Amino acid sequence: MHHKNDIDNPKKNNVSETATLIIVAIVQFMVPFLSSGVVVALPTIGAEFNASAVQLSTCVTAMVLALSMMMLPVSRFADIHGRKRIFIIGIGILALTSLALSMCTNIYYFIVFRFVMGMAAAMIFSTSVAILTSVFPVERRGRALGISVAAVYLGMAAGPTLAGFIIAHLGWRSIFYVVLPFQLFSFILTITRLNGEWTTDEGKGFDWIGSIALGFSLLLLIVGTTQLNTMAAAKWLALAGAVMMVFFVRIEFKVTNPLLDLHLLRTNLPFSFYNIANLINYASAFSVMFLFSLYLQNVKGYSPHQAGLLMVIQPAIQALLSPFAGRLCDRYTPRWIATIGMALCTVGLSVAVFINANSALALVITVMVFLGVGFGLFSTANTTATMGSVGPRHYGIAAGLSASMRNTGMLICMAIISYILAYFMGSQSINVSNSGLFIDSMRTCFTIFSALSLLGILFSIGGGRRFLSGPV
Repeated sequence: MHHKNDIDNPKKNNVSETATLIIVAIVQFMVPFLSSGVVVALPTIGAEFNASAVQLSTCVTAMVLALSMMMLPVSRFADIHGRKRIFIIGIGILALTSLALSMCTNIYYFIVFRFVMGMAAAMIFSTSVAILTSVFPVERRGRALGISVAAVYLGMAAGPTLAGFIIAHLGWRSIFYVVLPFQLFSFILTITRLNGEWTTDEGKGFDWIGSIALGFSLLLLIVGTTQLNTMAAAKWLALAGAVMMVFFVRIEFKVTNPLLDLHLLRTNLPFSFYNIANLINYASAFSVMFLFSLYLQNVKGYSPHQAGLLMVIQPAIQALLSPFAGRLCDRYTPRWIATIGMALCTVGLSVAVFINANSALALVITVMVFLGVGFGLFSTANTTATMGSVGPRHYGIAAGLSASMRNTGMLICMAIISYILAYFMGSQSINVSNSGLFIDSMRTCFTIFSALSLLGILFSIGGGRRFLSGPV
């Protein structure tokens, strides 16, 4: 691994650790702040653009789809050409896209620029964890990753609260104006203070064919599955996506410098199991923020600001617990901490199945508490276990794959939600007259996700078997 920092100078190295952690924490805060803020703003945006429930879910799906399509290619590209370089480009595109979103005049432009924002987020998330893992030694890595994850959840917590306030007083477009100064600050700080560059495969070739095959496969699969109720050719698109995914896997076994080292997944089963558990956790638990935002505003009648204050409960708990979970991972076996977190998420999703139009607010809060504690324990522990199951040579691909599993999980989650909303509601927007249909949709989603989360517990436990080497 090539690293220009003077690692023989302890004082300088400590400064580098601090500066790196501050920079990563700032950008890890911004992306989820925008994402969660937009979720709270969706009912208002939908009213202005006369958007249907399916179009609003597409606003979320577009960003997650871009993240899933780009995460592995960008991670591999960064291993070859430098993680800092890709990190900086991602921050720049994020700032430009925020400005573009604030100027959108219809829902279609909004969806397109959300997709571009997802591409920028992929550049940031695919490199930040790998940079942290490279800079921090094993004995301090869990704490650093815990702070990084806490920054993500702080962004998720601040998003609903501040977005609700901003929407009420300044309009939804102001959400994107607020973040611009912070984006520019982090861009400058990265250039001036993030000393060094990190590459592990400098000079090696990039798998363009595999990258294109993966991107088209995910695009066709998601468009096909989410449009099954509204598009005659949807099933053929989904089938084409599945065929393309098989093609991608065949390519990766044959090329010299693959986008995804499938041999690593096949031989290092703990690494594979941790990633599957990660995918399942996000595929099931990501649903809560989106569905509860619509439920609280369109069914219970809360304002965006009131809904934002309620929805801050889950990410606030996650932010508080993540550094603590990181310290636990430095002392105890991370997989057990992750498994406990997954189990708590399963309990929360199971409780959510019983929510209806007349449910007390306490039931909603109970779900968010269980999810907050569960996510707070799982995310840091799973990331620590995943990165600890591979050697330094695979840090880049491990970080990229871990982030890709999170985003693919969220993509699967939104695909299921979009399909079920279309099945129950068609192209209707959500209002008081059809709130019963939305409740049926929401409860069906939570039933599926609670069963899926239960399966994830088994993979989290299964990752403890020492098939090869490396901490588990």
